[in-house]
Amino acid sequence: MSVRVKICGLSTPETVRAAVDAGADYLGFVFYAKSPRNVAPDQAAALARLAPASCLKVALTVDASDAVIDGIMAALKPDILQLHGEETPERLVALKRRHGVMLMKAIPVAGPEDPGRAALYRNSADLLLFDAKPPKSMPGALPGGNGLVFDWTLIAGQKPETPWMLSGGLTAENVAEAIRVTGAEAVDVSSGVEDAPGRKNPELIGRFVQAAKAAGN
Repeated sequence: MSVRVKICGLSTPETVRAAVDAGADYLGFVFYAKSPRNVAPDQAAALARLAPASCLKVALTVDASDAVIDGIMAALKPDILQLHGEETPERLVALKRRHGVMLMKAIPVAGPEDPGRAALYRNSADLLLFDAKPPKSMPGALPGGNGLVFDWTLIAGQKPETPWMLSGGLTAENVAEAIRVTGAEAVDVSSGVEDAPGRKNPELIGRFVQAAKAAGN
């Protein structure tokens, strides 16, 4: 099994090059004003030009309006639009009709009842992302990128109809175990390759990609 790797929240040329050089399969750019990883569409487009076409560009949005998404699509031309808010299946259908782009829907997980929500998007999402659901008591919690790990056994053995990716508190130290427990064929990291929120570390990026790829061999 060859594990695919997404590095999310990239914002500098140095870290984009580090992700490309390490062998990342997806480059994620965050378009959410409350995130320390937020970038402007033109900034993301400039960064994406540093990567080969083989690295798929992912645009992360959170309950964004049509106008915001239109701007992102025009500037970046992402391969995948990642929806990390409360978007409904109907919203995904409308976005697919409007843009014809691949759609990834985040499914927040905290308890055994959460993974089943993936079935709601079987006819609208091209990809799913199982991520840790932050507790309501967590101050300043973001929809993702909080460094939280959920109980991986909650999705172990599940076979959603839609291809999926694992996220939530992954690091170079725990990604192999996460892959072993869940059977994930793709993983996503953001805070786990940072020195501080929004500040990616090129060395940590390299270590993460290496560990994830090795785990799939």
